[in-house]
Amino acid sequence: MSPDASVSSVWPILHYDDTRAALRFLVDVLGFAEVVATPDEHDGIGHAELRWPGGGVLVFGSTRHTDSVHGRMRAGTGAVYVVADDVDAVHRRVREAGGEILEPPHDTEFGSGARAYTFTVKDPEGNLWTFGTYRGPS
Repeated sequence: MSPDASVSSVWPILHYDDTRAALRFLVDVLGFAEVVATPDEHDGIGHAELRWPGGGVLVFGSTRHTDSVHGRMRAGTGAVYVVADDVDAVHRRVREAGGEILEPPHDTEFGSGARAYTFTVKDPEGNLWTFGTYRGPS
């Protein structure tokens, strides 16, 4: 991954039923870096912020917390695209951890006509994660 540590101004938010397992999968398998992981009263994670090594931030919380604007979000209903310089390295970690790979690494063309090398994995609660080389229009 590139050493760019810039922070994105767009932060996707996901909710999980088992926040501790989600944290371990996102950090240990996918390769995010834990920045904040605040415990909650249910022995889970109430709020987490994770950085992607190439830039960007993901926020997640627990489906048990229903008192906020995000309180009705169900687990496993999101999809996130992550730019990765080494798609094969992320794929290898997922495969070695026994993750559910929906599409193995392959060359593809997006609806815009842009070409990329990507793969897609389903996290333990059903969110889809696509890692690819496409960085947006130049």
